[in-house]
Amino acid sequence: MTTSTLYPDTLQRTRQRRQLQLGLALLAIALVAPFVAYPIFLMKILCFALFACAFNLLLGYVGLLSFGHAAFLGTGGYITGFLLTRYSGLTPELGILGGTAAATLLGLLFGLLAIRRQGIYFAMITLALAQMTFFIYLQAPFTGGENGMHGVPRGKLLGLIDLKNDLAMYYFVLAICLSGYLLIRRTVNSPFGQVLRAIRENEPRAISLGYNVAAYKLLAFVISAGIAGLAGATKTVVFQFASLTDAHWHMSGEVILMTLLGGVGTLLGPVVGSSLVVWLHHALGSSVLGSWMGAILGTIFVLCVLLFRDGLVGYVQKFVRRNLR
Repeated sequence: MTTSTLYPDTLQRTRQRRQLQLGLALLAIALVAPFVAYPIFLMKILCFALFACAFNLLLGYVGLLSFGHAAFLGTGGYITGFLLTRYSGLTPELGILGGTAAATLLGLLFGLLAIRRQGIYFAMITLALAQMTFFIYLQAPFTGGENGMHGVPRGKLLGLIDLKNDLAMYYFVLAICLSGYLLIRRTVNSPFGQVLRAIRENEPRAISLGYNVAAYKLLAFVISAGIAGLAGATKTVVFQFASLTDAHWHMSGEVILMTLLGGVGTLLGPVVGSSLVVWLHHALGSSVLGSWMGAILGTIFVLCVLLFRDGLVGYVQKFVRRNLR
């Protein structure tokens, strides 16, 4: 008889305590990070980490592979940029909420069409819908087309705190991303999240148990789209710029790479994967290896799939469980 059988409550409390300690340590690092690193770079990492976490909610906990999540990132960014440039008195938090709401509505539309299919058919439908959205933004007059939307004002948070200050902007972004992460964490650890896992593992059995699988999938899709839109809206305010890059299918592929690299189905995996990819873009982009970026990322992805099937975080978790009980 194993220790986990004899003392399940004790092990559960120990696991929760360790998770709390890890979370507090990461929060402490995030709070002091802008004093030792460039805040703009850190904010970029935070935005893409939130985007990857939103995607992981769908792939890692429902088993739905979307090739169209860039549409939600781009929608959140463009709508927020439009609201803040069109209505000068609008505060940044309201602009971000507007972009998030628009991405959530788009996610509802996409979900109603896409969840009717599974597997590769689901992925192709999301890709087709995302490409339609991309071409709409390419032709729409308010987006600036290929030139992008420039001059988005940061404004003042609640009309009081000037977000032109990068340090104030960083802590605002940190609060947004932390709230999004905690929402995802609460979702996957709730009874709703347990049903999502059941659908991922055995959908026919979940149906036989009486669950409305289509409704659960749709709600998970909408939540994922809304959080991805929140990431895009925040990114636009940070850089004061929205571009077609965020709505292109390449971005949908990149978030898949981030998630797989860090670990699908793990809460911290997308954070680690996105941080690594953003750092590689930053480190190699200005060097002679910048033109080889795609090949380098592809090589890293192949090595990760071959050597770390569960991603970097998944591999570490397995190692800890096997050797550090």
